[in-house]
Amino acid sequence: MLRNLTIRDVVLIDKLDLAFSSGLSVLTGETGAGKSILLDALGLALGMRAGSGLVRHGQDKASVSALFHISASHPVHALLNAHDIATERTDIVLRRSLTHDGRSRAWINDQGVSVSLLRRTGAMLVEIQGQFDQQGLLQSGTHRDTLDAYGQLNRLCSLCRDSFTAWQQARHAVQHAEAAIETARADEAFLRHAVEELNALSPEAGEEARLAEERQFLMHGEKLRDAMASAEADLTKGKGAETLIRSAQRHLEREVSKAEGRFEPIIATLDRAGIELEESLSLLRRVSNEIGTDPRHQEQVEERLFALRAMARKHNTPVDGLGAVWEGFKTQLDALETGEENLSCLIEAQALARTAYLDAAKALSEARRNAAAQLDGTINPELPPLKMERARFTTEVTALAEPDWGADGLDHVRFMATTNPGTPPGPLDRIASGGELSRFLLALKLVLAKTSPIATLGFDEIDAGGGGATAAAIGERLHRLAAQTQLLAVTHSPQVAARGDTHFNIRKSVADDTTVTRVTPLCGVPRREEIARMLAGSHVTDEARAAADSLLGRSLNR
Repeated sequence: MLRNLTIRDVVLIDKLDLAFSSGLSVLTGETGAGKSILLDALGLALGMRAGSGLVRHGQDKASVSALFHISASHPVHALLNAHDIATERTDIVLRRSLTHDGRSRAWINDQGVSVSLLRRTGAMLVEIQGQFDQQGLLQSGTHRDTLDAYGQLNRLCSLCRDSFTAWQQARHAVQHAEAAIETARADEAFLRHAVEELNALSPEAGEEARLAEERQFLMHGEKLRDAMASAEADLTKGKGAETLIRSAQRHLEREVSKAEGRFEPIIATLDRAGIELEESLSLLRRVSNEIGTDPRHQEQVEERLFALRAMARKHNTPVDGLGAVWEGFKTQLDALETGEENLSCLIEAQALARTAYLDAAKALSEARRNAAAQLDGTINPELPPLKMERARFTTEVTALAEPDWGADGLDHVRFMATTNPGTPPGPLDRIASGGELSRFLLALKLVLAKTSPIATLGFDEIDAGGGGATAAAIGERLHRLAAQTQLLAVTHSPQVAARGDTHFNIRKSVADDTTVTRVTPLCGVPRREEIARMLAGSHVTDEARAAADSLLGRSLNR
């Protein structure tokens, strides 16, 4: 609920700090004193549309800060957490400033935010209703959610949303499969030719690098063969290096017993040298044979390399990407060959998902119709005491056309009313006058208070146009509603004012040729005098005071 409201330089208010409690807070004062300015200022903090005219004359900027205390389970936490705004505490501060040139800035818990986020947050905390501004009732888009909350249909709504999501996923799977088959059919000739080409080529990963390296090697074949021939000639000319090494090794072995161990390392080294020399000659001859065995080998390597690169250019991919292209083409052909069977299964799954959605949505529709009847039956008895004996409230639940079905079901919900017998019900804003709308609103809020997360309601002259009996009925219902929801009510009615748990008096005063609005909490004798003024006008009589005492007495003893 709203705990504190801090206002600076808004219209006639220069500086104001108000503390609010639970229950019904009434705001009274003479016409033109600025009672509605408080609700306008609160609206500024809630992100409502505001013009530069709210900035007090002669000042550069207006600012309003509103402190709310909310429960840890309030849905506003999810909204703020989604925007990385910390809400560990149960106090939330909404703040906004407005400059004389119309520029606006907003904060939530001292973190800068957009005005749109401020507005969304404010709408979850407070609802302000003016005599001609009952947006909650006039916006039919909110009626379905309101009915669902009243009927406690959360489980059925969740089941409907989940089944709708499953149906849509099944529809998309069918559409994707159909598109894939259609694409494959259109490209079938190309795909088959491309797969045949790639089958014949059979590209391998890393093959380009290996072939390029081999080609580079083969391009220098003649020089390499000459070098290897020269090396072999040097190693084998005359008796040959290997023969000489073995001859030296034998000379030392014949005298090894006389060398006292000094020849063994030399003999071992010569032995290793002979083995390494033998291996070197073997490698020389093998590599020489590889280069010179097939004179077309270089041509074959180049043909394979160039064929791979040409195919890669054709399919606009690196050579190492040809394998993926090949597999992709084969997959598309497989989809063409097996797609019809898969599509049939997907169509069957889509039909089952649609049936499941319709079952869930129809159950929700039936529950909505039952909840609508209960809502009508609860609201309509509240209308006669509000001097609307001939009025009827009707919750209309109509079926949507199939293209309009959605996650919220098959229904369009709209609150309707008639104020004259024999006339068909119509939308509230077209049927009811401003005062009647306010009273419809009060009856609806009274019934829905337990299911709404909004903890603070503001009413701007909800009693306008009503006589004493009507005002008394409005006051009694505001008092009942205030037991569940914090209420702020701007009123001209003494019957409503006497019902307030807290009473604020708004008045204008002039200081230094400047008009300002002041707000004073009233209790005891000052409160009785204010209610007597509301009863009698500018000249307060003893009879008015006695009537005020009577109203206050009934309020205290209610």
